[in-house]
Amino acid sequence: MIVCPEGIWYSGVGPADVPETVDSHFRKDTPVERLVRTDQASLRAEVLNHRDRLRAAFRAKETAGALPDELNARIRGFQESRAILTALELDIFTAVGEQASPAEVAGRLDTDLRATEMLLNALTAMGLLLKHGHRFRNTPVAARYFSTASPDCARTALLHTASLWKSWSTLTDCVRAGTAVGLDDAAGHTDAWVQTFIAAMHRNASERAGAVGRMLDIGGGSGAYSIAFAQANPQLAVDMMDQPQVEPIAQAHIREAALDGRVHVRCGDLRSSSFGEGYGVVFLSAICHMLSPEENGDLLRRCFAAAAPRGRIVIQDFVLEPEKTAPKSAALFALNMLTGTRGGSTYSEPEYRAWL
Repeated sequence: MIVCPEGIWYSGVGPADVPETVDSHFRKDTPVERLVRTDQASLRAEVLNHRDRLRAAFRAKETAGALPDELNARIRGFQESRAILTALELDIFTAVGEQASPAEVAGRLDTDLRATEMLLNALTAMGLLLKHGHRFRNTPVAARYFSTASPDCARTALLHTASLWKSWSTLTDCVRAGTAVGLDDAAGHTDAWVQTFIAAMHRNASERAGAVGRMLDIGGGSGAYSIAFAQANPQLAVDMMDQPQVEPIAQAHIREAALDGRVHVRCGDLRSSSFGEGYGVVFLSAICHMLSPEENGDLLRRCFAAAAPRGRIVIQDFVLEPEKTAPKSAALFALNMLTGTRGGSTYSEPEYRAWL
């Protein structure tokens, strides 16, 4: 056992030594001398022996054709993700509150007791809950970000990821078809989907927003960028355009920021609407990845028409390297667009340059 940051190496530690080691070293900062390995020659021999045994184990697994642990962990990575998403959909962390038994949580959520306890145990194993006897409580990180009692709760925004789970499950069929399958363009998205999507975009935008000059914010969602820019520049007036379903959400955020007079929302379709003219900045955040190359070319032509002389078009999005294999987050997000849109993707800087 190695204790860091001191780097003290204990050898021959048994179960009976644990209480003394915890009390002496961890609580009182006094190492248990009888267990400390101090002889450099024997310590080096022990280290090398440990290394050789690990190497032999790795070689044996490779010879046997066993799947590497890291690869296996990637393949099974969906399990932890799904457990957390289910906990968020059920609002488990709010139900746990300060502390609760499985029966209390199941009663508050109207879920099966046995299944609820299994999920609570799994969340504890993942480090999101703590268990004492038969009662559970939230860890600090779960209490802060997953419980609706916290001002930093991200649950509504994260529920958009739960929606993505459904579309990603169609990835195999999407690769065969070359586009998203099962989409109903006429039906559009439900109000619940729009709420979680805009909440996710609002959280992302609120963490990134900076300052620019007079601008048009196309597909501005919750208005997070428009609000941040207006707050940074008292002389700024912002026009924000999005779909009718989104307008009341944005208006609520704008009123909360007391910017009704300087941030204006208008309804429109970024695929077809005219954007007006005379804007010093035309801002596109997380828009281009939803569209095909042809649609982006048309979009940027209309943005150019809306820009004042010497105006700027500002694009914030995933940007791939020219070979499109990096960064990994952008390459994976291309698959997200494959499963969720008719022609969207992530694009490289040369592509954006060509369109502009």
